[in-house]
Amino acid sequence: PTCRRYVAGGRCKSTARLEGKVVIVTGANTGIGKETARDLARRGKVILACRDLAKAEAAASEIRAETGNQQVIVRILDLADTKSIREFAEKFLAEEKELHVLINNAGVMLCPYSKTADGFEMHLGVNHLGHFLLTFLLLECLKQSAPARIVNVSSLAHHGGRIRFHDLQGEKCYNRGLAYCHSKLANVLFTRELARRLQGKSTANALHPGSVYSELVRHSSVMTWLWKIFSFFLKTPCEGAQTSIYCAVAEELESVTGQYFSDCQPAYMSPRARDDETAKKLWSVSCELLGIQWD
Repeated sequence: PTCRRYVAGGRCKSTARLEGKVVIVTGANTGIGKETARDLARRGKVILACRDLAKAEAAASEIRAETGNQQVIVRILDLADTKSIREFAEKFLAEEKELHVLINNAGVMLCPYSKTADGFEMHLGVNHLGHFLLTFLLLECLKQSAPARIVNVSSLAHHGGRIRFHDLQGEKCYNRGLAYCHSKLANVLFTRELARRLQGKSTANALHPGSVYSELVRHSSVMTWLWKIFSFFLKTPCEGAQTSIYCAVAEELESVTGQYFSDCQPAYMSPRARDDETAKKLWSVSCELLGIQWD
């Protein structure tokens, strides 16, 4: 029906191959991450960077069987633990010579207040700081493999976010819905500042996958219930993965950077997401929190 077609949104029409290229997808064992990995495995080598090894192995063998591509590899990565992120990057750099596409897809949503292994608030720690550190550690490899692309999965929810530097970790005031929005705004600001710093050596773009029927709402029984009722009006994970795939492979995006996409086309980003001063400040605060120097 027409309504369903409208809900499905844009599709990635690119048939670009990725032979001899290497792609990393974080959180690729379920939802849109898994569908993104499934599509890209039809084009080239894909590394599923996941926290849950058993689920990831199951996803990988399903994708291998379906695509006939044996180069679908599982590596452990827990974005809520900087030690795990560093170990993942170290292992990757020891095994691979190049990295052409990094898709920062993994995320948490609506968690009750909790902290990562390093004491960061969970949404900020996983959705922003974890991917910030991962990108930092893999950046030289990406640059040397140019043309390379960094794809950050943000959300329409970034419109409801603000970067509250006086209470970045939500210790004074915490609302799990807003914490998610803040972290998704951080994704867009990070993307824009990264694009500015890369100056076209590699590209960085952010995207909104759409409202997708996935496990992301598992921390909220109300949302889980609503998601079930309105599932007809939600994208399937495969439909939700289209913009990530588009940003990763579309030929026309080869030199496009610092942009925000939805339904495989440029989309409106909130004024807060275009605030370059906030982006710069968030960058230096993130470096401070992670104890890294990224100039």
